[in-house]
Amino acid sequence: MKYRISEDILLIREFYQLSQDEFANVFGVDKITIIRTESKETYPREEFMDKVYSYCFEKGLKMNIQKEMLYKDDLSKNHILLTHASKSGIDGKISIDKGRINSDFGKGFYCGESYDKSISFVCRFSSPCVYFIDFTPDNLRGIRFEVSTEWMLAIAYFRGRLEEYKESKIIKEIIGKINKADYIVAPIADNRMFQIIDTFIDGEITDEQCKHCLAATNLGMQYVFKTQKAIDQISILERCFVSSKEKEYYQNEQVRFQKEGEDKSKLARIQYRGKGKYIEEILK
Repeated sequence: MKYRISEDILLIREFYQLSQDEFANVFGVDKITIIRTESKETYPREEFMDKVYSYCFEKGLKMNIQKEMLYKDDLSKNHILLTHASKSGIDGKISIDKGRINSDFGKGFYCGESYDKSISFVCRFSSPCVYFIDFTPDNLRGIRFEVSTEWMLAIAYFRGRLEEYKESKIIKEIIGKINKADYIVAPIADNRMFQIIDTFIDGEITDEQCKHCLAATNLGMQYVFKTQKAIDQISILERCFVSSKEKEYYQNEQVRFQKEGEDKSKLARIQYRGKGKYIEEILK
């Protein structure tokens, strides 16, 4: 899927009240380049698109955040707007089989609930993009997790950390529920969060300490599509270009949020020391 650069240039010119001549002068190109791009006669190189979107971002116009708001305003009843972050773009049709088996809930197509959270996962790659996704859950079987012991155990299981407990009745019940679902809604668990879950699995902290440490990171919720039936009920609305200036901004934000999360996690570990159960007590 191509970027909507033609439509975006028209919007940007109108927003800043720039003529085609003025817009061309800003970026050091001929007017004919702008005319052909707007009419979709030509598709520009990524270097030019980066200049256009970086120009907007530096002037305070966060195009992708604005698009997210507009898409949410236009959603039909029972439809949900999601985002999918990609290192370089979706290759071919969406498929549950392309996901990594050791992801949070195994193979599947993963989406987030907000642009801000999704871009933070790919902003350090050279050519990232974020897709806006329209999803309707009608007639699908969904399961929802919050930050809980059950969720932590599910993440640990799919990441291959519960081999010694795989015959546990509790684990079998959790995995049984997940395997019956078309899609899952659950907190996002990045590698930093998994390190915290790891300390719980290793018996270093209790489930209460772990839950509150994880809640402190506040990465938002994700949708995981596990069946073809669920995939058939999503559609891509747009592929969003992430400019170099936007990547730089979110890289800095990621560092700041990570430091805040680490501090909150340390405090939670201290505050809830001695409360809750260790993993052997839960799965014995």
